[in-house]
Amino acid sequence: MKKNTSSVSAVAPMATMEGEIRTALKLGLPKGSLQESTFKLFKKAGYRVNVSSRSYYPTFDDPEIQSMLIRAQEMARYVENGILDCGLTGLDWILEQNADVHTVAELNYAKEGLKPVKWVVAVPNNSAIKELKDLNGKRIATELVGFTKRYMEMCGVKAEVDFSWGATEVKPPLLADAIVELTETGSSLRANNLRIVGEPILVSTTRFIANKKAWEDPWKRKKIENIIMLLQGALAAEELVGLKMNVPKAALPKIMEILKELHGLHSPTVSELMDKDWAALEVIIRESGVRDLIPMLKTAGASGIVEYPLNKVIP
Repeated sequence: MKKNTSSVSAVAPMATMEGEIRTALKLGLPKGSLQESTFKLFKKAGYRVNVSSRSYYPTFDDPEIQSMLIRAQEMARYVENGILDCGLTGLDWILEQNADVHTVAELNYAKEGLKPVKWVVAVPNNSAIKELKDLNGKRIATELVGFTKRYMEMCGVKAEVDFSWGATEVKPPLLADAIVELTETGSSLRANNLRIVGEPILVSTTRFIANKKAWEDPWKRKKIENIIMLLQGALAAEELVGLKMNVPKAALPKIMEILKELHGLHSPTVSELMDKDWAALEVIIRESGVRDLIPMLKTAGASGIVEYPLNKVIP
């Protein structure tokens, strides 16, 4: 593969075993709050991704992928324009830019954990603003300017919406009457003596998006679909673990009843052992329930219980 020394729009030709020439998939990875969790997800999906602290060009152990770090706020624009074939960004930034892209998949992960993030209206605890209509004639600071303006107009609220370059939580009450800010837990808002007004104006999850022309290319589409399958498999495994154990056949009905009652599991894998009075049982289960389940299995007669992590679960 030729060494690429130009911009992200240039790609190096890839030679196949059949001798044809094709280009690598140009993948945008989100820089900033989603970067660490995205790298972790790709690693769990089976990709080795390396990037130095000063580089914006991560390298994959898959030579058919060329990647660049782009802020999530800008990702949809570069994908829409075809500078990138595909990328990961939030639904919020797709809507903010009104980007005309193909959404391939929803990947439900964020900076912290697997919950969606929320954009909320927040005001100082002592503010007289109690509901959205109270924002008429007020000033709102936010990074999500375009979407907020459209949302307020839709709600019949005439407010001045200013772009915030950061530290949005400190703007009220001197620089703004209210803010529209992203939150996962609400802890930062509470720490700055802010309270949420009404329901979230937008609930956002991470999306894998593709340029529409790239999506119509058979090779790129298949490559993207394979990446998505592995990423979704890694996410599916995030909250699961495997359990395997030896079970006396006399205790098997009781143990199956426990698994069915607590977790709705009807058909764990049961295998014969050399000792005809025993069986091996293996099951995939939510990690959150294992702490209480293992003592119950032990009491019911299971032994040699082994818990192991999972990298991917492919349906």
